[in-house]
Amino acid sequence: MKLFIFFCDLLIPLAMAAGGWLMLRRPPKKPNGLYGYRTPRSMKSPEAWAFAQAYCGKLWFKAGLVMLPISAAVHLPFLNSGLGTFGYVSCALVAVQGIIMVGSLFPVERALKREFDGK
Repeated sequence: MKLFIFFCDLLIPLAMAAGGWLMLRRPPKKPNGLYGYRTPRSMKSPEAWAFAQAYCGKLWFKAGLVMLPISAAVHLPFLNSGLGTFGYVSCALVAVQGIIMVGSLFPVERALKREFDGK
């Protein structure tokens, strides 16, 4: 059970790294329902769209790669603890990962505002 939880806790960093790589290497050419950084500010123009994909892609790729070993290391001290403690640590870790994932909106939106608002 702990092994399953451990691998589940790596899903957010893996998804961020993979999504970032995808947005950098094969960015969506136009807004779509499948993938890409889709906010009202990013969809104002083709230039803003391309900028948002590159900026968010780079941010997610780096954040995912940084979070992956950290997430794995967080579990090490708790391998011999009870399943309840391991579960609490897992929940806290996923909460932090989610905050980082959602928090990435702020620097991307700030960069979009700096680059495209007022032009």
